[in-house]
Amino acid sequence: MTALSPSIDVAVIGAGAAGIAAARRLAAAGVSVVVLEARDRIGGRAHTVGWEGYGLDLGCGWLHSADENLLVRPIAEAGWTLDRTPPPWSAEAPTLDAAPAERAAFSDAYGAFEARVDALAAEGVDRPVADALDPGGVWNARLEAISSALNGAPFSRVSLLDFARYSESSLNIRVVEGYGAAVAEFGADLPVRLDCAVRTIDLGRGRVMLGTSAGTVEAAAAILTVPTAVLSSGGIRILPEPVDLLDAASGLPLGLASKVHVALTDARDLPVDGRLWGPSDTVEVGRHHLRPFGRPMVETYLGGDLAWGLEREGADAMFDFALQGLVDVLGSGIRRRASPAAVSGWGFDPWSLGAYSHALVGRSDDRARLRAPVGGRLFVAGEAAADRFYGTAHGAWMEGERAAAEALAHLGMETRPVEVEA
Repeated sequence: MTALSPSIDVAVIGAGAAGIAAARRLAAAGVSVVVLEARDRIGGRAHTVGWEGYGLDLGCGWLHSADENLLVRPIAEAGWTLDRTPPPWSAEAPTLDAAPAERAAFSDAYGAFEARVDALAAEGVDRPVADALDPGGVWNARLEAISSALNGAPFSRVSLLDFARYSESSLNIRVVEGYGAAVAEFGADLPVRLDCAVRTIDLGRGRVMLGTSAGTVEAAAAILTVPTAVLSSGGIRILPEPVDLLDAASGLPLGLASKVHVALTDARDLPVDGRLWGPSDTVEVGRHHLRPFGRPMVETYLGGDLAWGLEREGADAMFDFALQGLVDVLGSGIRRRASPAAVSGWGFDPWSLGAYSHALVGRSDDRARLRAPVGGRLFVAGEAAADRFYGTAHGAWMEGERAAAEALAHLGMETRPVEVEA
């Protein structure tokens, strides 16, 4: 465990992707830095757990926009195994519960929906994404179910201008051993103090004074990378109170996307990297990734209000819901083969309070507001601060590097880019 020095150049709050990226850049520039992490592990919402020799991602699992994702090359160079099998939401994935004609019809409906989003965004007036749905459209429930995965919230609560700003290419790849494990390894050699919750940040003096569960830390500057929900809930008290920062955080709440990993004693009858979506006429449905990487298991995604409700009931309720979705399509015999392997719980984790951010209607400019330095010495980063890549680990990483550059400029030091190395 890293010793807690009472006085350093920059304190980084949070050891997720943004905090790791910031600390790496600061260390490369030669400044003294410490990363203060409330959890007992590195990685934040990038978290891989082991099961039967496999790495299961409970948080982020896909390197989205892999053709421009700055983490792809260093992860590969570090020796992690990249899998380029098309994701279960792609047209190439084998599907058990939809005929080709049904898949084609939904693909057309989704393309038309995206076109309406772009047309409305071009008008420059914010509104709910739900305004882009076809009134009475037969695919609206499935589109809303997709919103629960994309945003962790229904389209009625999501800013259309912010949604349209998000950028993702069609190339998505996975880390076989776990994306979370790869992200965490990048922080393995950093000066991280675990089990060290920051409770107060005092900017009212010449230096930044941090009150933590392990004592007081004094720094010339600080980088804050905790989720917006933690800020909005008062999990960290900042003095003097930064009204604009807290208001921006409230406009970027965290939605919820949960995962249930279902182990199967025999999965040979299921297609490798296949898809099972369930009924198309309800939002309360799981999306099932069958045999990811060819493993004998199913990875079920739950999102939005459904996920909040099930997480509130507990892990058993989440597993039961996921299993019932499989039974509805595959038959009751699947019950005898199934058991829980791992279940996420981001919604009620006190250090996250959700999965990833979305902008509320009328708050599409809040990501830029979130990035504004506070008191000239506190710099904010994280996925919620990313305009194009919010909700992703690489978006958080990019924002961590940006915040580090701002901190270095504050210290009067060189701010040249630093390559991400394995």
